[in-house]
Amino acid sequence: MDRECVLILPRVCEVLAASGSSLPDDTSLEKLLDWFTTITQTGVSLLEASPCLLDFLSNVAFNSTSGPSILSFTLKLAGLIGASEDGFKVLEECSVLGLIFDPRHWQEAGLWEDPCLRIGWIQGLKTILQHSKALRFFVQAGLIEPLLHLQTDSSLFVASAANQMLAHVLLLCESLSSVGCNGTKERDLEQNSLSMETNQNCSGVITKALEYLNKCLVLKETSQLSQSQQILKLLTQFLVQVRTPLLEKLLLTVIDSVEELVTKSCSQLTLPLMDVVLAANSRLSDDHDPKQRIGRLLSLMLNRNNPVDVIQAAAAWLRSRQYDPVHTAHCARVLLLPLDIVTGISLLDENSTAEELRILMTEQLKSKTCFSMICVCLTNIPQITLLAPDCLPCPQRRIVSAVLSLLKLCCGDTSSSSAGCVGVFRFVTGSSKIQKCSMEALSALSKSPEVEILLPEVFKLLTEYVNSPSSDPSVLQKSYQALINWIGVCTDLSCITGLLREDLIQAVRKRACDMRWEARDSTVEFLGHLAEVQSCRTSAGEKREPSNSLLGGCSFTVPLLKEALQDLESYVRASSIFALGHTLTFSWQQGAALTQDQVEIVTRLQEILSQDSEGFARRAVVKYFIAWFSSCSSPTSCSLLVQSVPTVLSQGVADLDWEVKLHTLELAELLLDQAFPNPAPPHPYAVMSDQSHRIHTQDKESELLSSLNSLVDRGVISALFCFLVDCDRPVALKACQLLLKLRHTVCPLMVSAADTRVPCELPGWSWVHEIRKIQGVNKDPHTQGGSHIGSEARGEAVEESTSAEGDSVCVSVCEVLRSLDLDERLSILTQSSDHIYNSPLSLLQDIITASTANSHPNSKPGQEVIVDCY
Repeated sequence: MDRECVLILPRVCEVLAASGSSLPDDTSLEKLLDWFTTITQTGVSLLEASPCLLDFLSNVAFNSTSGPSILSFTLKLAGLIGASEDGFKVLEECSVLGLIFDPRHWQEAGLWEDPCLRIGWIQGLKTILQHSKALRFFVQAGLIEPLLHLQTDSSLFVASAANQMLAHVLLLCESLSSVGCNGTKERDLEQNSLSMETNQNCSGVITKALEYLNKCLVLKETSQLSQSQQILKLLTQFLVQVRTPLLEKLLLTVIDSVEELVTKSCSQLTLPLMDVVLAANSRLSDDHDPKQRIGRLLSLMLNRNNPVDVIQAAAAWLRSRQYDPVHTAHCARVLLLPLDIVTGISLLDENSTAEELRILMTEQLKSKTCFSMICVCLTNIPQITLLAPDCLPCPQRRIVSAVLSLLKLCCGDTSSSSAGCVGVFRFVTGSSKIQKCSMEALSALSKSPEVEILLPEVFKLLTEYVNSPSSDPSVLQKSYQALINWIGVCTDLSCITGLLREDLIQAVRKRACDMRWEARDSTVEFLGHLAEVQSCRTSAGEKREPSNSLLGGCSFTVPLLKEALQDLESYVRASSIFALGHTLTFSWQQGAALTQDQVEIVTRLQEILSQDSEGFARRAVVKYFIAWFSSCSSPTSCSLLVQSVPTVLSQGVADLDWEVKLHTLELAELLLDQAFPNPAPPHPYAVMSDQSHRIHTQDKESELLSSLNSLVDRGVISALFCFLVDCDRPVALKACQLLLKLRHTVCPLMVSAADTRVPCELPGWSWVHEIRKIQGVNKDPHTQGGSHIGSEARGEAVEESTSAEGDSVCVSVCEVLRSLDLDERLSILTQSSDHIYNSPLSLLQDIITASTANSHPNSKPGQEVIVDCY
């Protein structure tokens, strides 16, 4: 702990312990506690470093007039100090421990009803319970009863903290009781006695906790449902965490009550009960006593007569990824049964499901509960597709047919479901929720074996959904995603007829002009994703891009996306820019000549970068040029790209969006890497004469000089220097890293006066001022007749030049790189943005200031004090 903090901490304790004290910002107390925790983790004793903390605990414990947040902080601090055996002993000797953790003390003071205090009590106890002495105190003080009472507290936060605390107590008891009494000599008798006492304490706590759980599991009336749900969640937590001996004891204690809840068939408890049964089933091996009873409970849950319950239970089993051939096959049949009934497509064998369940489910599907049942069925189809073939009741292509039939029903087409359940048709027709779930299931089924034969049917239906004006935008988006998934796994698109292709082209063109911006956005996104799909075969056996094969390639997509650049919605403009980048990548890679459309697109993108009010579109523009530069086979041979780069860099520097600036730096990094590629390492046995070495060095210096001039001409260097003093730390950090990379590349070799021929002009004197701040030089450049960056021994680095637009600064690149302490700048930028102001000392000072201002007689109501939180 710093000396300044040690000196000021007594004053902080005095302020916090003052009668009626409170702080306007409670987070400062949490930060103070974090700081104390960090100190203890280094092995330092808080009481030795700051004896004033003991007086603070005593004053607050005996006074009890502080605000709830300070009382809660005090309880947590007491737990932190008592977590070590030495600290625990001091607190016990001072009579602070028994008082501060006594619920009756706070109840008598009328403070126990505040959830903040109860949270502090729980968390303080949880922290202190790290050793046997603390457990003995916990048992002797009778704290297990109030802790058990808080398990179902009215405050969800308190109840959750109490659940975690009880789990911590049980795990501690399990850990301590597992330490045997192995000593046999006389000097071990005292240790043996302590171990026996610890075991007794642990046994008592475990017994009380298990009896409480068993008692609370019994459901006497429906008003106790929430309590039973909470206790079942707690029980699941215990089953997952405890070790085998306690696991068996826990199950033997509660299994009768759990079985009673299962037989009551309460729908609200289905999922929490399944969590308990599955947790127990996963932890127990076949040789454990409770294993058979857990297996029977699992069978009961999976064979209920309530269709909704059994579907939920089956879904829970599949989600758990536990494998049992019988249970897994049964769950797959149960989950496919709603789809079987609704569509009339036989997915199950006649004898594979109980007739009673089919009858009950058919009746249930004729009501509004059909939505949840069908959606659970559809959302679990991805899990079903991963099952072993012997667990599936039918081929997966038949499941695809059933999903397609359901999607047709949602559109009002009942022709393919004549044998289906007519009573459910009126509910599913037009249901966007079922449509979205069906589309997601269809996407998952695209990866299934032997389903490619259904591609024409899938393609036709999805095209109809895209073409339908009644398709909800979210359904339209799912339709596009399903199309991409099916096209992506297809190796042969020759099965798609020309008529189907024309239908898709017309549908996409229509949706690109949709009145709803979400529909337009999904459409341009689809075009971009389609351009990314791997090439596949056509009917002629040749390989073609799916975008070319299905939509006619750039001749269709580029004009459509070009038009979308004018869209009124910024999301659509951004999506169209991304899509254009993906669409044109192939032509960039091939080095194809630019079309007139592409030239006009570049002009429009530059307008968006300089004029668009939304950051989404401007970010997309910079990414477009990054993609173009990265994909282009020969960037320098593309005159339009070369001409555009300086404009993009200058506009990126002037942008106010930090992400635009960061993407601009990515483009600058690409240009740097192109100008200075990583050189090949010299041959380890190469021999070179002094003259050859000198000539080689001169040639290398000449190449570097040429590359550096090229970077200056493109605006890369001026962008890096400007970004170095940017107000956004991630931007300045990236610029500093790139400048260091540049310095390491050019400065060691360019030692002659030739580098003075590489000037770089920067706009305005503000850059010089910012650089002087970095260097700690407080001179006005206008009063010096010029500006010198770095020491005079390094020579002049900056000179003033005047342009028609105003002042500008011309800098010598290599001299500035040498004179700027970029390594020091990097170390500062890598620290957090508030490392100077928000330190522990600053926090302590702020607490004093805030408390003083808050209690000042002249302070106005509602007047806030800002507290730094480091």
